[in-house]
Amino acid sequence: MDRRKSIKALLIGTAATGVFVEACKNSDKKITEESTLTKFTGPERMVEENEYYKKVAAEKFFTEHELATITVLADIIIPRDAVSGCASDAKVTDFIAFIVIDMPSNQTPMRGGLRWLDMQCLKRFEKTFKDCDAKQQIEIVDEIAYPKKAKPEMQQGVAFFNLMRNLTATGFYTSEIGVKDVGYLGNTPNQWNGVPDDVLKQYGLSYSEKELKECVSFDNKG
Repeated sequence: MDRRKSIKALLIGTAATGVFVEACKNSDKKITEESTLTKFTGPERMVEENEYYKKVAAEKFFTEHELATITVLADIIIPRDAVSGCASDAKVTDFIAFIVIDMPSNQTPMRGGLRWLDMQCLKRFEKTFKDCDAKQQIEIVDEIAYPKKAKPEMQQGVAFFNLMRNLTATGFYTSEIGVKDVGYLGNTPNQWNGVPDDVLKQYGLSYSEKELKECVSFDNKG
């Protein structure tokens, strides 16, 4: 299956598929000159936001094994392709590590889900998820990635994968790599080529010679 296209459609077609971290900018407050807090790029932060970010970023929740597992699973959800990098290229693991500190309600579901994943792999393959080969990893993922097809005994895994998929998609598509992958340009200047001729004819209108000369450009290269 094309996981990237599925996630992109889900992300664009719904109001929210995961956890979105908002950054506010207030002109009445002092903006710090430090605009690159390593792992996350974006709008400049206020002093209070910088202090909060530093506090959260300094805390640790996941073990190294858990972080490695998250990285493998995130790259299965959003793999590298000809268009852009994979989830780990977009530092999704760092994003998720930040989110579980910022939003502690995610800690138990994530840790429990990672443990569940390892236990399933140990029973089947006598290896943890991150140490399984790609075929074995996909075998497990395919059993929890489709809620309507999943067996009743796999529901804990389904719930975990849903959370993991949402966090991965949010982390990826709010990164520089993900924004480029979507093709979002933001507020960029463009060149207006005027109202299309068929629309003008529909309303019995047309540009005057002066308007054509001074105001409208039909240069399709713009």
